[in-house]
Amino acid sequence: MPRVKVALPASFLLTVQVPVRITDLNYGAHLGNDALLSILHEARVQFLQHLGHPEFDPATKTGHIMADVAIEYKGEGFYGDTLHIQLAADDLSKYGFDLVYWVRNQDGKEVARAKTGMLCFDYNTRKLLPLTEEYAQKLRGE
Repeated sequence: MPRVKVALPASFLLTVQVPVRITDLNYGAHLGNDALLSILHEARVQFLQHLGHPEFDPATKTGHIMADVAIEYKGEGFYGDTLHIQLAADDLSKYGFDLVYWVRNQDGKEVARAKTGMLCFDYNTRKLLPLTEEYAQKLRGE
């Protein structure tokens, strides 16, 4: 069976730090896959706020919806680790983009690589919204 491979971009726009909590551990006493997905969500929210485009704007009921996710596990995370998550947008399209995450611990050991497909979404009409050129420029770091 072929394995998921997440390609890393040449540069990243933002690095966020998220601690591994005791509740993030699974029965193997390391970071659980479900907890990692939640940590990626936290990193994504910080990234989008950094760009001035919240994941969801309650005033307009517009924002983003996740279309897919891929995670390539590279190592373990443990309680007390601080995950350094670098983020960058990639593969911009008419309605969205991929968000790439590179997750390492405080010692630089790689924990995971991930990608989420994000679409611009209007929760009022339940329809996709076009990715504006202004937003695309921010995603490209311009």
